[in-house]
Parts: sequence; structure tokens; C-alpha cells
Amino acid sequence: MSLFRLDASILPATSASRSLADLVEAEWTSSHPDSVVTRRDLAADPVPATAWADAVTGSFVAAEERTERQNEARALATTFADELIGADALLFAVPLYNYGPSQHFKTWFDLAYTDPRIDPTGTALNGKPATLVTVLGGNYSEGSPKAGWDHSTGWLRRVLEDVWGLDLRVVQRPFTLVGVNPAMDAFTEVAQELKDKAEASARTYGQELAASRNGNAA
Repeated sequence: MSLFRLDASILPATSASRSLADLVEAEWTSSHPDSVVTRRDLAADPVPATAWADAVTGSFVAAEERTERQNEARALATTFADELIGADALLFAVPLYNYGPSQHFKTWFDLAYTDPRIDPTGTALNGKPATLVTVLGGNYSEGSPKAGWDHSTGWLRRVLEDVWGLDLRVVQRPFTLVGVNPAMDAFTEVAQELKDKAEASARTYGQELAASRNGNAA
């Protein structure tokens, strides 16, 4: 039994996404205390910005003609795919940055996606249970001044749920900058309510993630 966890926050000590992911993981380990948890921290160990291009261009030439960088990139893509395929369940903690997906996650996804087992024709991840934890500094829901400015959550769902075919649950917590940015102090009460709701969802989805593997194991 194994869980793969990916974190993309650049501020691990104060990360709201990591805190929520910890709740999901705690439910998993409570049900599977002897399971292996494989971790990939994209902030502590970022994917080289050139790796995706090297992997793609390396696929256009014969193996003996590839450069050292192309071979290294393709090997790293294989490692990423192995981690995903080899795990029984997946957990992603990815914050919104500058109204879009984290560059750390996007670079990781692009490289992993070059592996033929999980590329557009691959199906190795289809149906695998997964939880996505994502956090937003502000609130971009319908009716808010910046409604529609969250260009991360939709994209994350598209690539994880629709492209890879994961059986995905999403925990989202808005207003994480309340209490950090004084200009947002007026939203303290609603931000606390949203935090409580997200934490409850994280625990529930963690239980569901663990139960999904219990059912498969049976």
C-alpha cells in the first residue's frame, strides 16, 4: 500500500496547502499505518526549466544520438511516471500563484507527460484515486470583484481528471491572505468559515482516499 504526495508551495513553513494536505495524509496513514508515502517537494527540489524541452527534443532522435541533457530529462520523466503509476493513491498540494498554476507544478506535469505511459495515448493512471488540495490568497468565486481570475483550479482539474483520468476529489480554501494582508481584515469571519470547511473536506476526502484502496484491496 502506498501514497504519492506532491507539494508545490514555495513557503513550506507557513503553507496553507501543505497544512490541508497533512490532514488528508493523516487520514490515509490512520487507515494504512504501514503504507509507504513517497514525497516530491517541487520547491525544495524544483524540476529544471530546460528538462521538458530536452525530453521532447530527445524523443525526436535515436537513443545513441541524444545529448546527456536529453537522456537525463527522459530519465527524470520516467522517474516521475514511475512514482505516479506505482502508488495506490495520489495527493497533490498546489497553491494558486499570480492567478495561474504554480510554475513548479506546471514544469513537473509537462515533463511527466512526456512519458508514453501517461501521455495523450497512455492510460496507466485511469481511475486511480487522488485528492487535489489547492488554496487561493483571495476569493475568486462568482459575485466577487475578481470572479474568474482563478486560472489554476480549472486547469489542474483538466489535466488531472480529464487528461490523466484520475478519480479526483478537490479541496479548495480561498482567502488564505486574510490575516496576512491587512487590507483583507474585513473578511476575517468568512475566511475562518472557509478554512473550517476546507479542513473538514480534507479529512473527509482523506478518509475516502483510504477507503478507496481498502475496497480495491478487498
